[in-house]
This record gives sequence, structure tokens and C-alpha cells, in this order.
Amino acid sequence: MAKAKPLTGFDPKAPVSEIAPQIARIRLAEMYDWAGYVDNPYEVSGLHNLRIAAKRLRYTLEIFEDVLPPACQGIADELSQIQDELGTVHDADVLIALLRLCLGSEDGGLAYEQALAQAGKQKGKGKTLLPPAMVAAVLNPQYAPSATERYGMEQLLLRQQKVREQRYNAFRQHWHELQARDFRREILDVLSSEEKDVTNIAS
Repeated sequence: MAKAKPLTGFDPKAPVSEIAPQIARIRLAEMYDWAGYVDNPYEVSGLHNLRIAAKRLRYTLEIFEDVLPPACQGIADELSQIQDELGTVHDADVLIALLRLCLGSEDGGLAYEQALAQAGKQKGKGKTLLPPAMVAAVLNPQYAPSATERYGMEQLLLRQQKVREQRYNAFRQHWHELQARDFRREILDVLSSEEKDVTNIAS
């Protein structure tokens, strides 16, 4: 999971109503840093990071809702939907990865050791869907699935791949609908209106 950008350079004496829009803009920029992955359905890590960035922006809007314009609530609702849609895609990715591991478990001890080593390497880079402990349990040669169990898992894998495609397409359609109305500019305009209000009050 990509780390959030540190929030630095703010005047600690500035009012929250002045700082909140600045933080929201940083989180908005982070979200759009991952937008290039939207049209690549198999960029699992990129899509997951987009989801996390959307969640951070949504939480920012909700934490500062008392000093941000009411229009931010509608934006937070859209972000929540994006978060939920990408969450279901990620859940499908995890299940698909788990089923593929189960179906490959009969390759024996060597494949087991290789898979554990690979999972450990990926964990250090933040790129693994499944934790090494789960990989170890699934690929343990003592628990290789029977022929009947393999057939059931193969059928479940086929269904889950279709479900994942449907979930991804639903997210992608929603995302492009938002971009057609210039969602980023919409958010920036709302945040700018808050800063104008603060300036008018101060003057």
C-alpha cells in the first residue's frame, strides 16, 4: 500500500478552516496520481492504491466537515462509492489468487518452498495480495485438494473471474462518469469557494 504524502509546511497558528482545504487538495492530487491505472483491469496494486487514496481524501473531507462547504458531503459520498467498488474488486482479486494457489498446490514441496520465498520477497515490497502465513497454509503439501475438491475450486475460480470483471466494469463506468463531469475540477471549485468565504470574513 502506497504511503500518504506527509503534511508539512502549514502554519500551526492558521485557522483550521484555512488548513483543511489545503490538506484536501494534497489528498486529491494523491488520488489522481493513481488514476492512470483505471483503464488497466489487471493492475491490481495500482487499483488498490487508488482505493486507499480515495479513502484518505474522503476521510479528510469527513474529519473537517464542520469547516468545509456542505457540498463536500456529496463528494464524500462519491468517494465512498469508489472505495466500495474498488474494495469488491480487491476482494475478488484475493479470492482468485487464493484459488490459484490451492489449485497449484499439488506441484509438491519444491513449488511450496518457492511460493513461500516469493511471497516473502513481495511482502517487503508491499506487492503481495496474500500474507506469507496464508500462502504457507494453502500450499502445505499435506493438505493438497482431492480431485473432487479441485473440480469445485476450478468452477468457483471461473465464476469468480466473471464476478471480478463485472465489478471492475461497474467501477470503471462510475469513474468515467465522474470524469465526464470533471470531478476533479468540481472538488477544487468547492474547496476554493471555502477559502474565498474565509478571506471575505477576514477582510
